[in-house]
Amino acid sequence: MTTDPFAAFEFDAEDASRVLAENLVGADDGELFLETSASESLAFDDGRLKVANFDTTRGFGLRGVFGERTGFAHSSDPSLAALKRAGETASAARKGANAIMAPAPARTNRLLYEDVDVIGAPGFEAKAALLAEIDAYARAADPEVVQVACSLSGSRRVIGIVRADGDMRAEVRPLVRLNVSVTVERDGRRETGSAGAGGRAAFENWLAPEKWKELTDEALRVAKVNLVAVDAPAGEWDMVLGPGWPAVLLHEAVGHGLEGDFNRKGTSAFAGRVGEQVAAKGVTIVDDGTIPDRRGSLSFDDEGTPSNRTVLIEDGILKGYMQDRQNARLMGVDPTGNGRRESYAHPPMPRMTNTIMESGNADPEEILGGLEDGVFAKNFGGGQVDITSGKFVFRCTEAYRVRKGKIEEPIKGATLIGDGPTSLTKISQVGNDMALDPGVGTCGKAGQGVPVGVGQPTLRVDGITLGGTG
Repeated sequence: MTTDPFAAFEFDAEDASRVLAENLVGADDGELFLETSASESLAFDDGRLKVANFDTTRGFGLRGVFGERTGFAHSSDPSLAALKRAGETASAARKGANAIMAPAPARTNRLLYEDVDVIGAPGFEAKAALLAEIDAYARAADPEVVQVACSLSGSRRVIGIVRADGDMRAEVRPLVRLNVSVTVERDGRRETGSAGAGGRAAFENWLAPEKWKELTDEALRVAKVNLVAVDAPAGEWDMVLGPGWPAVLLHEAVGHGLEGDFNRKGTSAFAGRVGEQVAAKGVTIVDDGTIPDRRGSLSFDDEGTPSNRTVLIEDGILKGYMQDRQNARLMGVDPTGNGRRESYAHPPMPRMTNTIMESGNADPEEILGGLEDGVFAKNFGGGQVDITSGKFVFRCTEAYRVRKGKIEEPIKGATLIGDGPTSLTKISQVGNDMALDPGVGTCGKAGQGVPVGVGQPTLRVDGITLGGTG
């Protein structure tokens, strides 16, 4: 397996630097982004292997940044002629600009993950056999199981970033994911539960029997809980949110509003509020792309800036935003290593990596025990957020009524309704049990999807509106 980002192209680093230098005259910034990737996915459903895909892609994206304007061109053509055409296209955004090119990002020797063979090993037969084994295990585990679906996916991206001054950096980025879904039936009622895990490491980390059995058991547990769930009660409730994946609510309702582009343009509810109290005391939120092997982690971002642990909110005070190079320059601050892109065909923009609310001092059992009458939301599914206002609607995939500090009947059809900035001020207790999600997050923004992570401790949030069916 090659690690040379130029191996799939008909030009070299010297050619690339020359084209950039010729076409980015007067630019504030810019780079050539090279990508060669291979991906594989298998899906087992209804007792047989239904999907088996293998894809390879290669291409480049060339960008010139001229003030607030960006010229960008991309191509899957590996020729030098295509690169020259892309340079000419990107330079069309110059329009008289006469800036001095910003210096290259600082370099880093930090490597957050190894170059592992997530495509070749284990082989196709072993992966297909594993999915069949998961299916058989789940069906044998409980007589109420009527359907099992499981999937395995992996990708290996070789990326290179080249600048006009000849600065170049390269990295290999692996990514894998295992998902299991189980459907159960009782008295004509069917319910489904799912679980997944993944990250930037070898398949073996998730394919050990104890790991896939844990995921399968969890999917079955959730499905069985849903079988006895009652309609969710609508109204305003005090709520406890579980640790780990429920931080997807934090990611959507708060995280996007702390990205630099929305704040530079004044379209975020957090714009212009650095230094203000925007959350309850005790709330600290960071974006940390430096955690080894995590789905959202990068040794450096897609502009070459080393990833960072960026403090966004500290003890309730807004400290700053997540920045790529362009927005950081226009706002007069430093980039934070959050310039990300889906692929070579997309320009970078400020994006989250692993967005986390840090642990507080409260005991999780005491938080739940102090809830006299409310709801415990253990897990979440999808949702919708308006960045300008921060208003959100999120679906709970596992939730329970709580009375006198005791978890009682599970509820279904529950949706959380509110807005991120207000919800931050309603956090009354922060647990000491911060947990990261299992490695399944993908974030969408402006038509681009990138892998991300989330994390949080147990939280108590007072007075949240719950939409329900009861």
